[in-house]
Amino acid sequence: MRNFILTATIAVSVFLGSCNNNKKAVKETDSTSNAATENPENAPVIKFEKNNYDFGKVAEGEKVTYEFKFENTGKSPLIISNATASCGCTIPEFPHAPIPPDGTGVIKVIFNSSGRSGMQNKVITVTSNAVPSATEVYLVGEVEAKK
Repeated sequence: MRNFILTATIAVSVFLGSCNNNKKAVKETDSTSNAATENPENAPVIKFEKNNYDFGKVAEGEKVTYEFKFENTGKSPLIISNATASCGCTIPEFPHAPIPPDGTGVIKVIFNSSGRSGMQNKVITVTSNAVPSATEVYLVGEVEAKK
């Protein structure tokens, strides 16, 4: 019985020791894969010309298109990984190529007002390697119902 307990204790110690080594290896890999996490002052920064676009009044069924212009004011390339809208009626398009420091780009947004009426406030969330990683821009206006 005593040998069994000793063997079990050694086995558990070896197992736990190997788990700690794996965590350390993963942590080292993660920290080197994104320089912005390790050194935020060198991170890319996404700065929009306008965070909010008011399209005014449109008739139901019209499509509204707007391009949110931005600049990478940071010190490393900006990589946009996704752009999503708060509603399926709004479709954002984003650049897939890295934006160099001082480079510019646009997030093109198309809002389809079919089946919508009244005040609209669409939130577009842009996910990137910038700090912070998520930035929001807004498309607002009013859709006048068909008569």
